[in-house]
Amino acid sequence: MNSLLKISEWLKLATDQLEQAGIATARLDSIVLLEDTVKQNRGWLLAHPEHVLSSANVRKLGHHLAQRSRHEPLAYIRGKTEFYGREFIINHKVLEPRPESETMIEIYKQLSLPKNAVIVDIGTGSGALAITAKLESPQANVIATDFDPSCLMVASKNAKKMGAQIQFLLGDLFSPINDLHIKPTVLFCNLPYVPDSFKINPAALQEPRVAIFGGPDGLDVYRRLFAQLSTTKFIPSFILTEALPPQHDDIATIAKVSGYDLEKADDFIQLFIPHRSRR
Repeated sequence: MNSLLKISEWLKLATDQLEQAGIATARLDSIVLLEDTVKQNRGWLLAHPEHVLSSANVRKLGHHLAQRSRHEPLAYIRGKTEFYGREFIINHKVLEPRPESETMIEIYKQLSLPKNAVIVDIGTGSGALAITAKLESPQANVIATDFDPSCLMVASKNAKKMGAQIQFLLGDLFSPINDLHIKPTVLFCNLPYVPDSFKINPAALQEPRVAIFGGPDGLDVYRRLFAQLSTTKFIPSFILTEALPPQHDDIATIAKVSGYDLEKADDFIQLFIPHRSRR
């Protein structure tokens, strides 16, 4: 690209480049990258089409465009994403939190919980669910687990950035909670649920596969989780899961065998409670 370009010229060139690469949101992505680089909002950018970009900014934007043209997720290029109205640090070690997961927070906020509720986020990744729960319920005791130290590092950075006190534990699913000998009130379980043979978009293919794919039918990790929960003495009062709607009946069956009944379903999210015999 020319080292001296007006905003309008750059936007046209960038949009064309991303469209040719098969990016469906080419113009919007170009504007977002421009906002980040020029440090101006889109209203200002669109109101100043004649503004000449610095050569340094054009070089930086060219690098980001090359990344996006290879279908690298926009969140990874930016190093951040938004979840539930808050900005989270993101890198290639963690899955980008999806809008569908915000429904989990909405259901959580409708639950009748004690002031000293213990909230556990299983497989926390970026920490988006755990941190959001803490910020929405400051009196709650929030714990987050993950088997990957790199994920816990990102989650810890996000917690520090937002001033959220979270206890982070390294370990497999519910196992670290068993070791604490405490009864959790709510489990957030946004675990891998995409079947191995399912075709996902090129951007998602660049995210950690272990955080996306869950075996032949997508539910192997949920089977392991509910197997752990079937034997624990520390029975959670509520379990929130996320999966594709066509998988909901199968998850409900897995949960029922382990002693948990489906209470509610909304879009990708399901709410389970322990069977009366386990309460």
